[in-house]
Parts: sequence; structure tokens; C-alpha cells
Amino acid sequence: MFNLGTISLTAEQLRYSPGVVESRAEAGLRPRTRRAILDAAVRVLAESPSASVADVAAVAGVGRTTVHRYFPERSDLLAGIEADLLERIDAATRAARTTEGPAGAALRRLCEEYFTLGDVLTLVYQDPTLLSRVRWTEATGSDLALLELVERGQREGEFDPAVDASWVCGVVWSLLFTAWLHARDPRASTHETLALCLETVRRTVVL
Repeated sequence: MFNLGTISLTAEQLRYSPGVVESRAEAGLRPRTRRAILDAAVRVLAESPSASVADVAAVAGVGRTTVHRYFPERSDLLAGIEADLLERIDAATRAARTTEGPAGAALRRLCEEYFTLGDVLTLVYQDPTLLSRVRWTEATGSDLALLELVERGQREGEFDPAVDASWVCGVVWSLLFTAWLHARDPRASTHETLALCLETVRRTVVL
């Protein structure tokens, strides 16, 4: 039993009191609301970098005040997108298992994982505000994973060792960016776009 002055509540009463239930419900909604705002911001800003907070709120299905509650300024929203993207890139890199199996197969898996991040990575390429942030000027663990994968492929005889590994990494990102832009065409098939990207990477990189 909890005793606060004249207030006395049993654990059972506290567990089922309306205020506690409401607080728990609100706490559960916060991550989902934040996720919805970030996803909406990526979609909206990838289409129109100058889109307003109201545009983001409309796509997220919330009010402008809700967006401001989570991200008071536009810079806060961009910082949220940046942090979320870096986490998603790291997760995609881990899922690709770049140190396992033949290098060519690992590179294919990595491209497949990165292809699913098309909207948000397209936004990064198109928005100089994001690209100018310090975290994008420094190599990340995912950057090193791709570089090490290419170097492994060259050592094992799958990739052309005469081509600089950093150049190959840049080519892979360029092909992915081209694929993301192509996939945004309503007439384009996402499946066919990915297949075309993977085949182009194979012909460009693999011996």
C-alpha cells in the first residue's frame, strides 16, 4: 500500500487507476508517433525539400503542434532524420552479413538492404543541409564495412584489383542513387529496378 499523507492506494488500485492507464497508453504512443513523423518527413522532404511542417504533419496524420512537440525546430527534425538514418544504415549493413560467404554474394545482399532505404538516402543526397552535417563527412562503420568487403573481393579474385576500392564504393552508391530515382517513376517496377541495379553492379564490379 502507498501512503501519501491522507492518500492511501493499494498496488492493485494504482495499477488500474485511469490516470496510470492513460499514462501508459500515452507512453506507448510516443515512439509510434515519432516514427510516423520521421517517416512522413522523409517522404515529403524527398519529394519537396522546401516542404513545410504542415505538409509533414498532414502526411503523418497529426497536427503541427504535435510535430513541434517532438521536433521544435526544422533543424531538430533534420537531426532526427539523420540519427534515424544512420541507425537504419547500420542495421542494413549488419543484416547483409558482409563478412560471410563470397564477396560478390555479400555485395548483392548489401545492395538489396540499402535499396530499401531509398527515400531517406535520396533525401540526404538532395538536401545539402543534411550533407553538410559533420556526421556525413566522417567515415562510419558501414562505410568501412563496404570498403573492407570490396577489398576482400579483390584479394579473393572476385573483384578487379586494378580498380581502386574507394572508387568501387563510390560507383556502388552512384548506382544505388540512380536506382532510387528510377524507382520513383510511377511507370517503373520496384522489383525490376532492383534487379537492373544488381545486374549493373555485378557487371561493373565482379570479374
